[in-house]
Amino acid sequence: MQVQQIAKIGVENCAYSFDELYSFLIPHSLENSVAPGKRVLVPFGMGNAIRQGMVFSTESAPETHQRELKSIYSVLDDTPLLNREMLQLALQIRERTFCTYFTAAKSMLPGGMCLRTQRVYSLNPACGAPAAPEDPVQAQIVTALLHQKKPMNESRLLKLCGLNAAAALNALEKAGLIVKDIAAVSQVGELSVRMVRLTDTGRENTDPGKLTPKQNEVYSLLSEFDTAAVREICYYTGVTPAVIKALEKKGICELYDLPVSRVPETGDAEKQAEPPVLSEKQQAALDKLTAAYRKETGETALLFGVTGSGKTNVYLALIDQVLKDGKNVIVLVPEISLTAQTIALFRQRFGSGIAVMHSGLSLGERRDTFYRIRNGEANVVIGTRSAVFAPLENIGAIIVDEEQEHTYKSEMSPRYDARIVARSRCAYHKALLVLVSATPSVETYAKAVDGKYVLCELDRRYGSAVLPQVITVDMTDKKNVSRYRALCEPLAAAIEDNLKNRKQSILLVNRRGYNTFVACEACKNVITCPKCSISLTYHSANNRLMCHYCGYSEPFTDTCPKCGDRNIRYAGYGTQRVEQEVHSRFPQASVLRMDADTTGAKNAHEKALSAFAAGKYDIMIGTQMVAKGLDFPNVTLVGVVSADNEMYNDDFRSAERTFDLITQVTGRAGRRDSAGKAYIQTMAPDNEILAIAAKQDYKRFFRREIGMRRAMVYPPFCDICRIGVSAPSEALAFQAASEFFAELIRLNDASFSQRLIVLGPLPPKVAKVNNLYRQKLIVKCVNSAPLRELISLTLKTVTSKKELKNAIIYAAMNPETTD
Repeated sequence: MQVQQIAKIGVENCAYSFDELYSFLIPHSLENSVAPGKRVLVPFGMGNAIRQGMVFSTESAPETHQRELKSIYSVLDDTPLLNREMLQLALQIRERTFCTYFTAAKSMLPGGMCLRTQRVYSLNPACGAPAAPEDPVQAQIVTALLHQKKPMNESRLLKLCGLNAAAALNALEKAGLIVKDIAAVSQVGELSVRMVRLTDTGRENTDPGKLTPKQNEVYSLLSEFDTAAVREICYYTGVTPAVIKALEKKGICELYDLPVSRVPETGDAEKQAEPPVLSEKQQAALDKLTAAYRKETGETALLFGVTGSGKTNVYLALIDQVLKDGKNVIVLVPEISLTAQTIALFRQRFGSGIAVMHSGLSLGERRDTFYRIRNGEANVVIGTRSAVFAPLENIGAIIVDEEQEHTYKSEMSPRYDARIVARSRCAYHKALLVLVSATPSVETYAKAVDGKYVLCELDRRYGSAVLPQVITVDMTDKKNVSRYRALCEPLAAAIEDNLKNRKQSILLVNRRGYNTFVACEACKNVITCPKCSISLTYHSANNRLMCHYCGYSEPFTDTCPKCGDRNIRYAGYGTQRVEQEVHSRFPQASVLRMDADTTGAKNAHEKALSAFAAGKYDIMIGTQMVAKGLDFPNVTLVGVVSADNEMYNDDFRSAERTFDLITQVTGRAGRRDSAGKAYIQTMAPDNEILAIAAKQDYKRFFRREIGMRRAMVYPPFCDICRIGVSAPSEALAFQAASEFFAELIRLNDASFSQRLIVLGPLPPKVAKVNNLYRQKLIVKCVNSAPLRELISLTLKTVTSKKELKNAIIYAAMNPETTD
């Protein structure tokens, strides 16, 4: 019996309810091209629509099975993009995050490598040179194709030939004059430089008299250097590209494209001669980490230390040892704003052998960085969440800095946690995973004190630096309230002193915009987004009211849209309002504002933070991006403009997030020889969390929090699965959530017998976003394989119901927020 190879393929745009690894025949013509980790085009569904797919495996199939299968259409990659490790990881992500196979694989590739399929047309070579059709549109299409060396995409033809081009294309195809095909096109082309080199004929040329003087200049340059870029030749000889073209026609030289890498800027810091000397405590922590690394058992360690204790120097020393062993390292940071300082530090320590991966890079830079890493040109990769998928081989350690940060969890499918992915990669490579934080998540610290993680502690600041003095300011006390309403009098006075002493200050305002609340004094109507159940925020920069959920905006108004009264009150304050007040109070100060509105441009984070570090600004006002991980020696004052925003959210992590934010931002002050101060403005000065955060007493906070979690059955004493539902009507959203609840209970009682506590259905705090109504279920459970199978089966059953086809249902394990 004849045996033929088949491929198991994850296909794009599959509904989760029928996603699987589909089998496709490998045609004999493609047997040497198809391999696991490559992308392919396949015919899919009843209409045989051409879709992309990722090959997960290949195997042999008997002839009886072959007759039932469709064949692969084409192969899109010359070499596999995903190796065996990454394909196994894709299977884990799919099982843990309830996404499709193709989505899991695609998440590991940078955006610049994504392909899109499109219909392309070319003249049928079997027809020879076609006569011009009588129909003018058909004639125009044939003429356009005659002048193209490559097939022409459909959208370009439609744009070129007008609205009737679609019918004309169908007619020409039926007549056999043109051929339709499917092509996969990259969003980003390969960057290249046009080069020139001598041909064999050119090298043997002994009669320069046959060349013009200008051609001779080019010939002489190429004879000396053999190859050069077109722009270099034009620059050094003063000729135009036409001269080079003339030499090409004579066969003296040839032109070709040389691929070049779009490597993002990483600064030009020189290598340090010697790393800093570690303190006794730092050396002890390093010794414990080194011992765990040497075991090569895939262990996890927590490097826990107060702000300014020198945790970075400890893990840099560990990386030194890993690199000396010839192994590679991934360093994850939570925010793009942290990469600038991290990159500078790493270049000083390790030179140019680093690669950077984050969303601030262009698509082309992301693509080229992927290939640079895969080709072994970097041994240290630094980046945000997606850098955990860097195609490094022989990993020795993965460092997760500020491990408690919510940004390590993806909010889009696949909803993976970079820390869990890092743990899987470390297990595969028998590498060490190091979680680093002054305020680790409750779950992480619980595992460390239980002995599941190696615990390394640094309980004091490095050198002579001490923790800042923290002053809590009661904003209900009128003597503290300034006429500049955002800043209290004690904080304003401290800023004034800092300016006189040529020291820098940081103000944390965890809301962007100018006013955060707009309401009518007459009818009490709150001006909300028409697409979302959330109030609009006033932005002074563009004089518009904006929604931070869907992007809707409308012009500034002083008239109520409901009652028509011109008595609109703008209240609350964001970064823009505080910036204006600081300018008004301290006109001599140079002020830097950092929020999503000012850092959208390429390299904006790096430029702003570098300018602040260089002393070009006296005061930095920012959202959470300025609160953590940054190290500015001249900052001696930090002000938290409102500590109450996060504290009273209806989420079990509210206390943890408040403690983390206050501890981290106050830790930016006094990190060198000068003493630091931090002011916390609050309407609840007696709140226990603020008092504990002011002392940076994490262990006391942990003891308080772990007791509450145990009593209320929250992580780490259970796992949480959030079921999210979105639908165009409130009734449909509630129906979908209710049916999921009923099906979950039915399946669990019938086959799984998992211990569950299910809360809901109930609407989230923001019940409508972008014209979609939302509902949620909170499932307290144990995150095991049977539990995930139960959730997966429930999702497939409910999403396959026709009456719920317009509802979007997803599951997220241990999300950052239950809302």
